[in-house]
Amino acid sequence: MTNPRAVCLHGHFYQPPRENPWLEAIEMQLDAAPYHDWNERITDECYRTNTVSRVLDSAGLLDRVVNNYERISFNFGPTLMSWFDIASPETAAAIVEADRRSAERFHGHGNAIAQCYSHLIMPLANNRDRRTQVLWGIADFQHRFGRMPEGMWLPEAAVCTDSLEALAEHGITFTIFAPRQAAAVRTIGHADWRDVTEHTIDPSQPYRVPLPSGKHIDVFFYDGPIAQAVAFEHMLNDGRNFAGRLLGAFDDGRHHPELVHVATDGETYGHHHRHGEMALSAALDHIEAQPNLSLTNYAAWLAEHPPTMEARVHEDSSWSCVHGVERWRSDCGCKAHRHPADHQRWREPLRLALDRLRDRLAGVYTAAAAALLKDPWAARDAYIRVILDRSEASIDAFFAEHATGELSADDRVRALKLLELQRHAMLMYTSCGWFFDDIAGIETVQVILYAARAAQLASDITGDRFDRAFIADLEKAPGNRAAYPTGKDVYEQLVQPSILDLTDIAAHYAVDMIFREIPKIDNVYCFRAERLEHRRRRAGRSSMVLGRVRLTSRITLEARTMAYAVVHAGDHIIHGGAHPEPSDETWRTLRQQLEDAFEQGDLAAIVSLMNDEFDGANHSLRSLLRDAQHQIAETVSTSATEHAEHIYRDLHEQHQPLVRFLAGLGVPIPPALALAARFVLNRQLEQEMTRDDPDIPTISDLLRQADREGVKIHQPTLIYNLQLMLTRVIRRAAEHPGDHARLDDLDGAVELARNAPGAIDLVSAQLAMHELLEQLDPGAVPPVTLDRITAAASQLRVKRPERLTQHHAPA
Repeated sequence: MTNPRAVCLHGHFYQPPRENPWLEAIEMQLDAAPYHDWNERITDECYRTNTVSRVLDSAGLLDRVVNNYERISFNFGPTLMSWFDIASPETAAAIVEADRRSAERFHGHGNAIAQCYSHLIMPLANNRDRRTQVLWGIADFQHRFGRMPEGMWLPEAAVCTDSLEALAEHGITFTIFAPRQAAAVRTIGHADWRDVTEHTIDPSQPYRVPLPSGKHIDVFFYDGPIAQAVAFEHMLNDGRNFAGRLLGAFDDGRHHPELVHVATDGETYGHHHRHGEMALSAALDHIEAQPNLSLTNYAAWLAEHPPTMEARVHEDSSWSCVHGVERWRSDCGCKAHRHPADHQRWREPLRLALDRLRDRLAGVYTAAAAALLKDPWAARDAYIRVILDRSEASIDAFFAEHATGELSADDRVRALKLLELQRHAMLMYTSCGWFFDDIAGIETVQVILYAARAAQLASDITGDRFDRAFIADLEKAPGNRAAYPTGKDVYEQLVQPSILDLTDIAAHYAVDMIFREIPKIDNVYCFRAERLEHRRRRAGRSSMVLGRVRLTSRITLEARTMAYAVVHAGDHIIHGGAHPEPSDETWRTLRQQLEDAFEQGDLAAIVSLMNDEFDGANHSLRSLLRDAQHQIAETVSTSATEHAEHIYRDLHEQHQPLVRFLAGLGVPIPPALALAARFVLNRQLEQEMTRDDPDIPTISDLLRQADREGVKIHQPTLIYNLQLMLTRVIRRAAEHPGDHARLDDLDGAVELARNAPGAIDLVSAQLAMHELLEQLDPGAVPPVTLDRITAAASQLRVKRPERLTQHHAPA
């Protein structure tokens, strides 16, 4: 009888937290365009795409759509899953469903494993943080997947004995390492250890690591060469070749059950390697078609084939630094090589600065929380329940269990601030802060932002400036850029401007109200805003708002009533401010003075009053929060834009016959006329193509007009809008498959895509068409309708389902 053989592919899916620590939301990231931010972009390219991966037939037609997570082992970072909850709940649901289905397939052993919560390097953490990271990772997993995790991913696979003890203590049975992390092995029950290297370790079997406590944990050392090829050697150019490489790793000379397995960053499948998810699907199909071979996950394999060997792992080792864990505390030479000349001498001073801050914060927490929480550190371990559910009921239940007694509203705020201080004191160790090249990089700035938030909360509790010593420590961290010679400069230029308080939130709220009507109760990121009083004055292009708003943090429950006033003098000229509510008499006087000055058109007096009352009142469009800044910038520029568009349209219409005549002769069109024609036609095309119900004949006419007039349409914009429009048209047809007008639009949109001046990415259109075909009831639509839809599908390289072919074959 042959030994069992199986394949397991593991994806470590993770993004560093990018949220503004004061807003609990990711602000617009311009370098991720056309997406709002990098999470959104990578979700579209990888995370969501792997839930609807396309499988092609031998002719290259889309045959099936599969959820890759049902057939691979995976872990998702908890902070990324929290972002999915808000920004892409359908992705989160598909991931959880994949785990449920895999558990059905593998006798209760799901594909998902947990991850230490905030991706800090566990060997460099203290024991208290290690414990919390494991407990939070487990709690987050249970909250999402409804079961206890069997395995847990250690961030960067960084390991030390204490980290393994923390996993074993809390019921984790296995984890995954790179082959070079194996130090020695022996047969269970034997005394002698045999040293191994990444080249001599047998990766095809699990190992048991005995621990000093008497506990143990099982480990898998993945196949290093194949993982390297997947990540960096274009293995995903061909799914069958990928499968072949995996199958070739089996060895007839082995006399034990064989598991061929690899672990890579999950982003390899779609983000790092475009359409890598399709190669993954094809590889999985090919493997499943092999006789005497199966796909599995680590937990299922362990259940059937427990370790017969023990292993020792190299202390303080990782999968992404050949020097162990030095990448996260020294200038070891490992870096991203975005800027080859950069040094990383800043890494050690940054870590030391954070360590000293962490220890000072721990002192504040221990002292201040003792009067509020029965066991402050046990309360921190349990605080994950509140992080996952910030409802009033959840917070009440938390305090009922952990508070020293019935806490006042102010004491609850104080306790929550202390717990948030500790949350940020762990987020500031997110590994990406040290992974890249320079201390002024966005990843490092992000961890310093978390540190600044923790320091601010400590200052709120103690009344002391908690950031001063931290800034002094940062000054010892040398940078690579002339603009940011030390970490202190990074803090002062890139971090300090982002620090917010309730005054900033109130001022943002007020400026926002200049440009739109806001409900009486609204959300401003993680704040609840209840408008108590609001007055609006207009005169010509000028307007002014003033009033009072009650702001409540949904995170700490801190609440304060703020007075605000903002004047808009037209275009981008905005001036205003806010501060804690003054006395009734002071507020009435100020309100009257501002309204009188506005009625008199005395902008200087308004600005002077605001400066006096609001300590400089320097809130303007430039100081708005980033997303609102862009939205309002578009709003205030609308008038100028419309004026320019009107001029261009008039110019183009007036001289259109001449432009066509010159184009017909092949004579160069004068630059001014060419510019007007190009602007008008590009603008009209964009407006038509982005409508919910685009007018396909009009779009076709505009493209023909551009061709007649020799006008160059901006190709990237045209292609992008065409991709989105095609998907919308398909979805509209799916709503009413018998609507001939919608089918006409479908035919027209497909024809436009076929004749596009550049390559169209058909992923979303193909998926929409596949969904349309799957939902079609062939008995409910006329044969001619069925033929039209399947003909359009054929043009988009989507296969006609067999059930539709069997029901009706076109004449």
